[in-house]
Amino acid sequence: MTDPLDDFARREIALDGATKAVYVAGTGPAVIVMTEMPGISPHVARFARWVRYAGFTVYMPSMFGRDGAVPGAEEGKAVFQRACVSAEFRAFAGNASSPVTQWLRALARLAHAECGGPGVGAIGMCFTGNFALTMMLEPAVLAPVLSQPSLPLDNPGGIEISQEEIAQVRQRLEREDLTVMAYRFEGDRFCRAQRFAAYAEALGDRFVARVLPDSAANTRDLPSFFSQVVASPHSVVTAHLIDEAGQPTIAARDEILSFFARRLGVADQARAEEAAPSAGS
Repeated sequence: MTDPLDDFARREIALDGATKAVYVAGTGPAVIVMTEMPGISPHVARFARWVRYAGFTVYMPSMFGRDGAVPGAEEGKAVFQRACVSAEFRAFAGNASSPVTQWLRALARLAHAECGGPGVGAIGMCFTGNFALTMMLEPAVLAPVLSQPSLPLDNPGGIEISQEEIAQVRQRLEREDLTVMAYRFEGDRFCRAQRFAAYAEALGDRFVARVLPDSAANTRDLPSFFSQVVASPHSVVTAHLIDEAGQPTIAARDEILSFFARRLGVADQARAEEAAPSAGS
């Protein structure tokens, strides 16, 4: 199962002394889609296309793994292990943001300059789940979504941001009347209830949490990385999403698209959702 990603423009973008491949597609205000572990899979690309169909320009940076592929369990574990020791990420010991978030904030500034509009949306998933929160330190970011934020790995109640930074984020949320959307499955082994409780304590009612029942997760035809390594309901809008009307994961997807639309000034949301292809397209 591979995705050629040939409906995206692959750009090499240099910011803050680092160059990364970024897949760009669409028109309208920018939304940065940060991949889950172990990379830009067809499931992640599918979600990015839904964002594009909803009236946005998607910026999808390549952060780890093989772009367009779903590696097997062993390769996926190797990608995961490399990321855990990479200087770009802080997989363990919370209370500090991963260094790569500086680059992502610069990407948000660039995307806003290129696309215009009131600001930029951002969604992080799994390993990158918390990054959209740290990106709120960049004034261009108006619509942060945390999908199954999984870092730090060694502390279920930890959050991957310093106390000083999260205080700044909360002040901004209050000052500009903004909110943070967050999603997880109830039985997720990597994003547990303690983490959402820590976010709620830090951000108050500016943190809007959605917890889906495990029964809402797709369990059919999962790639081996998800069935053997993740081994629990986890990926709300990607691998564990059930692409059928009335499913809680589809409701979560649509709520995220509506959140982006509301914050970024895209009006024709109903048309955009109708235009989004199903998984079988």
